[in-house]
This record gives sequence, structure tokens and C-alpha cells, in this order.
Amino acid sequence: MNALDGLPVVVIGAGPTGLAAAAHLHERGLTFVVLEAGDAPGAAVAQWGHVRVFSPWRYNIDPAARRLLDAAGWVAPDLDDLPTGAELVGDYLRPLAELPQLRPHVRYGAHVEAISRLGLDRLRTAGRDTTPFLLRLADGEELCARAVIDASGTWRTPNVLGASGLPARGEADATAYLEHALPDVLGIDRDRFVGRHTLVVGAGHSAANTLLSLAELAAAEPGTEVTWAIRAASPTRTYGGGTADALPARGALGSRLRAHVDAGRIRLLTGFSVQALTAADGRVSVVVRDAAGADESITVDRVVAATGFRPDHTIAAELRLDLDPIMGATRALAPLIDPNEHSCGTVPPHGVDELAHPERGYYAVGMKSYGRAPTFLMATGYEQVRSVVAALAGDWAAARDVQLDLPETGVCNSSPADVVNGDNCCGPDPTGRGESTGISAGLRSAPISLIALAAVPAGDCCS
Repeated sequence: MNALDGLPVVVIGAGPTGLAAAAHLHERGLTFVVLEAGDAPGAAVAQWGHVRVFSPWRYNIDPAARRLLDAAGWVAPDLDDLPTGAELVGDYLRPLAELPQLRPHVRYGAHVEAISRLGLDRLRTAGRDTTPFLLRLADGEELCARAVIDASGTWRTPNVLGASGLPARGEADATAYLEHALPDVLGIDRDRFVGRHTLVVGAGHSAANTLLSLAELAAAEPGTEVTWAIRAASPTRTYGGGTADALPARGALGSRLRAHVDAGRIRLLTGFSVQALTAADGRVSVVVRDAAGADESITVDRVVAATGFRPDHTIAAELRLDLDPIMGATRALAPLIDPNEHSCGTVPPHGVDELAHPERGYYAVGMKSYGRAPTFLMATGYEQVRSVVAALAGDWAAARDVQLDLPETGVCNSSPADVVNGDNCCGPDPTGRGESTGISAGLRSAPISLIALAAVPAGDCCS
């Protein structure tokens, strides 16, 4: 018997991956606590509730979660339908979190501020592996845990507008004019865009969805202008495969966007590199640099930064993490997901061994586990937590029997440019910057897709 006995596994985050982890922990008979910073399950997903995903329901539901729901008499949605983010929360995540097997163990408004070992800083080695984890919440409460599964995601840490990975000059002072991650242009955020000129920066799915909504708004509201800026020399990747796309909804998205650009309803700027922002007289001027190195300025009313997200590992600063210096993923996982070498469909199966850090018992899973790589899929997150929980239960044979079969071309999570030819979204990210914007789910056995969300680290297409 040691100090870890009797302590719970703490799961950070009650989104799709975090609640899947809870379902697997329950099935394994392991005590657990889920800490969610928001006030409800799927709080981050709810932020893009107006967006419809491209993958049908059958690929968005974790197997262990499905077993619990089915046993409770859950009426599953049509598995071939494409849910919105709001439906994903209301029809799946909320019923899952309300199950009696999970509900008593899920805490809301519990923002984790830091993780360490009880009485040990990062330097101390002796007895470390048998010392409980210490989690400090923003309100000062502290909890102990035998292990930590960090499924906190990347929603709260969007990428910057600046072209070099640094904030553009003046970006911090222009926040009143900036929008991040899929504003509800035709819904609750409508008044911020009516009769105004909006600049959308980014080439991912979130950019495409926002552009289409703005084009619809502009058709109904005179004086509404839309400009789209991308770093690439061509929008081909964003347009995708059209009618050749294995996912009709995704292909149609790119085709509609192309039609608006060709008709002049959306002004397209290519080779667009943001250098500075200056707010004045109720508008914001954006200084950009073209491919030839010349600077010019465009003045608009709103800027939508659809540039993706990146992980924040600061809560684990006192843990011994082995992070790849480029990806921000574990050193073992990084080469398997490197967008310079892999597409969404060529990421090899991986589980607990690739997610392990020198800090035994701590695992970052889900989008956060991929760092800045743009190749994360929702199905990947579900298999990650299955493997991790099996290891925590001592079933190493199951933990290492990773079953992950991903589509070669069909599922990426940020740009609607996943095409079936050489110029596809699932190919390596040529920028190396990673401007992904969504989550996706699926297996090679059927066409699936991703959530068109601006919430993944890296990549113009697959994150």
C-alpha cells in the first residue's frame, strides 16, 4: 500500500475526450473526478454550437460512452445525420454527463490553475512516482490524485494573427476589434457585422464557415463587406475537392466559397502576412506584407482571426514533461504527427506509450496532446483515453493493443480543403505554422470528417 491508494484519477475537461475518459474509468472500476472550468459539459463545444460538423453521429460517439448511454435507455440520434455543435452537446455530452455513473464525479466551475506533486517540486526525484499529484484550482482549493488525464484542449489559447508566430505589432491593443473562433454571424453576434467591413484571416474550416455566413449576411444587409486573407498564394486547398470530395457536405462548403469569391461577393487577398494592427476612429488598420516583401494597409471594422489554436502547458510547469521543442507534443508522439511528414490519414496508431511523460501518471490527451500538429481526429482522442485508462487499470495488453484506422484523405479538422488529389488539405502544412480550426472523427471504413471549429492547434487543414 502506498500514498496513491484510494486516490482518484483526475480528468481535466468535460468535453468529448474528457467524458470519454470518465466512461472508460467507470468501466474499469477506477475512482475518478472530472474538473470542468465551464458551467456545463462541452462548454467549449457550445461556443461553436451553430456550426454543423461534417462527420455523421456514428463517428462522434465514444464506444464506452455509448455502452453506458444505451444501458440507460438513451435514444440515439440518427447515426447518419450530421450534428451541430449544440446538438453534440445537447444530444450526447449532456446526457452522458448526467448519467448516475458520471454525474456525482463531474464538477463544474473548477478551473485548474496548477499541477504538481504533493510536497515536491520538479527538481525532487526520491519517491516521486508514489507521491500523489496535487492540483490547485483557481479558487485556492487543492485536490490530490493518483493520476491526471489532461483533456483540457486548446480552445482558450488561440493562435495569434502575427505571421511569425508572434503577435502582430499592436495586436494586443486591438482586441476590441478582433473575433476568435467561429463567431455566430447570423445569430447572436449578428449586430457586430451588419453594415460593416469584416476581414477574415485564415484558410481553415472555421474561416470558410465564417465567410459563408458573412456572404449571406451581406446579401441581406447593404453595406456589409467581406474580405478574406490567406498566407498561401492560392485558395485551392481551402476550396477542396468539390463534387469529388468523399464527404459531400465538405465538398459543397468549398464549392460555395469559391462561387462567392468568383462572383466578387468575397474579396480574396493571397500571400497575406499580418505585420501590425492600429485602431483609430472606431476602425482597425491591418498592415500586411505581400510575397514581394512590400507592405500595404487595409482598414476594416472587424477582424476574424481564424488562425487556429496552440496548447498551453503552463499548468504543468512543475511536472517533468518531455515535450518536442517543435510540436509541443510528447517527444515520442511528435514524429508520428509531424504535418511536414504526415496527413490526418497517415498518423500511425498510438496510445499510452506515446503519450507518456517522465512524470509517471500524467497524460495530456485529445487536441492538447497534438501540440501544434494539425492532424488530430476525435476518434484518435477516444482511442487515446481507452489506452491510457487500460494502463492505469494495469491491463497493459489492452493498453498497447491500439486499434486506430484513419482515412487516407477523408478527415481533417480545419480546412475544407481535404481533397482527393495531390493538392489536398490532408497533406503536410507547407507553412509549418499550423492554423487548424476544428476537430474531426472517423475511421477508414467509412467517409467521415471533422468539426469545423477553430479550436485545434496547427495546420491550415487537418488540425
